[in-house]
Amino acid sequence: MTQLFIPSPPVGVWYLGPIPIRAYALSIIAGIVLGWWMTSRRWRARGGTPETLDGILVWAVLAGIVGARIYHVITDAELYFGPGRTWYRAFYIWEGGLGIWGAVAGGALVAWWRCRRAHISFAALADIVAPGLLVAQAIGRIGNYFNQELYGRPTTLPWGLEIDVAHRLIGFETYATYHPTFLYELLWCLLGAVVLLVVERAFRLGRGKLFAAYIVWYTLGRFWIESLRIDTVNTIGGFRLNSYTSLIVFVAGLVLLVVLFITRPGLSPVPLEPSAETVIAAEKADPPEDVPDAHEPVDGSGTATDEGRDQLTS
Repeated sequence: MTQLFIPSPPVGVWYLGPIPIRAYALSIIAGIVLGWWMTSRRWRARGGTPETLDGILVWAVLAGIVGARIYHVITDAELYFGPGRTWYRAFYIWEGGLGIWGAVAGGALVAWWRCRRAHISFAALADIVAPGLLVAQAIGRIGNYFNQELYGRPTTLPWGLEIDVAHRLIGFETYATYHPTFLYELLWCLLGAVVLLVVERAFRLGRGKLFAAYIVWYTLGRFWIESLRIDTVNTIGGFRLNSYTSLIVFVAGLVLLVVLFITRPGLSPVPLEPSAETVIAAEKADPPEDVPDAHEPVDGSGTATDEGRDQLTS
């Protein structure tokens, strides 16, 4: 009986004259565009203006790319530094090597800074971004498929991924098909985006809790996926470095989710963006840690209503 399998793409780079067009880069760009679009729709549905969001996301995306590369270079420093290595290849981002941990950390840090400058709740923004972020991560994984990299252990399952001989790791040359871990993560992230949208509406999550749920969901799946991968990485005590990172971040996300449920119940502040009067007043005084709570006056004209808060779940 003929074995079923998923074939790998014959090429991952096309040339427009002398210019290489890489599937890896296209996948990341497509993920960013789709995630941005989803976030923009959710932002506008809550009364936010596109100009404000775009001003935050541009900085966050750039910081995320830089952070992703920094994380990769730090955790795989032996690829770029030491005897026989060329250190400046650490800047060759088009060759691949981006760590999602650094991307989220870098993007979140800069987004927090931009939110603070705009007097917008970072927690509210993080909740809005979470589903789109999972979709962006899912689409970005297609780049690993074209590069025939980061696959799992050999398998004869019908959905095993065929890897060309040139891309097989040392010691696995005789195996033709492997666990398609790129596909596992892609499906896990897409399912997670749906789950977040459902629980957001069902449990009226807000004030950072949806983003905390994103952390818990992604790291749970990533821990399992890391246990399947066989690519060469740094290990500690026999476990992959990313396995430790997944576990630590999972625990931190779970603790954060519980703490937020206890200390910050309810939805995010309404309106999403402060009034001009609020901004002027904040600039004259020390900026607050967050925008006013949904139960407090927003611009001196009254309190946020239940009808306004309901818009957050649309």
